[in-house]
Amino acid sequence: MRDAYTPDDTQFLRWKSDGKIDPSEDRWQQWMRLVRATVGRGVPMRRARIVSEPVTDFIRHEYDLGDAVNIPAGEQLRWLPRRQASDLALPGNDFWVFDDHLVRFGYFSGVGDYLGDELTDDPAVIRLCLAAFDAVWERAIDHAEYRLT
Repeated sequence: MRDAYTPDDTQFLRWKSDGKIDPSEDRWQQWMRLVRATVGRGVPMRRARIVSEPVTDFIRHEYDLGDAVNIPAGEQLRWLPRRQASDLALPGNDFWVFDDHLVRFGYFSGVGDYLGDELTDDPAVIRLCLAAFDAVWERAIDHAEYRLT
């Protein structure tokens, strides 16, 4: 839900210099193995990104990650322009929902530095996050169709 994350990330800085993502890097290989194993068990992995347009360099980087890592690993990926999310009730922080039983919130500073995370199994919070995600997913544009502006 942010337009920039971890501005000092070495992979992002390398991408800024050469425009390339190397999916053979250990960090991406570990992620791809996890996604493939999860999807192989019949568990869908869906990722939705809400973005401002025109997009930032970091979002361009994430888009390229989609092509090089997320989609090849088996994730489903959609994009929702922020202007199309104004009437949606969304949690105030990035979140992941695991098996409809656990939510992980990620906390970032104003410039995108990672500050930590929090897990909750509160049923009301899980319902809120699931409803928010489903609303975003329904409106969002499939990665194959989304064009960066």
